[in-house]
Amino acid sequence: MALLNVGDQFPAHNSTAVIGGHLSKVDAQRPDEIDAFGKLNDEFADRNTQVLGASIDNEFVHFQWRAQHEDLKPLPFPMRSNLARELATAAGVLNADGVADRATFIVDHDNEVQFVSVTAGSVGRRIDEVLRVLDALQSDQRCACNWENGDPTISPGKRLSASV
Repeated sequence: MALLNVGDQFPAHNSTAVIGGHLSKVDAQRPDEIDAFGKLNDEFADRNTQVLGASIDNEFVHFQWRAQHEDLKPLPFPMRSNLARELATAAGVLNADGVADRATFIVDHDNEVQFVSVTAGSVGRRIDEVLRVLDALQSDQRCACNWENGDPTISPGKRLSASV
């Protein structure tokens, strides 16, 4: 199945319901990334966003991560075991080896994908960038390169707005 793109509907799944705001679904395969999302969980919650973790590993692997990594013991968001790989397949992130690529989706309250990021298994994600993108999406404005929350947004010039 093809990778989901911005504007696509995120697949139906049995996870925590989120009412309003944006929803970030994360296939976090590395404990350090799970920890990084956990450390910023309050920041996501302040933006009415629920972080959900999903992995093709079973719940026993999740348990071992938490047992072996002190920072994962108080994990503040749910982790879903996607052992049957239906979510990874439907999202288009299951590779030819049967392993889910590292992917991050920001999904709005209508279950529409607003942001997609997929990296090779050897490349970790920068979680504060996911938060920055969420801020830009929630601003409902045009945001320049390297825009940060609180920065001015881009206004179309008179010439451009007259032609739109």
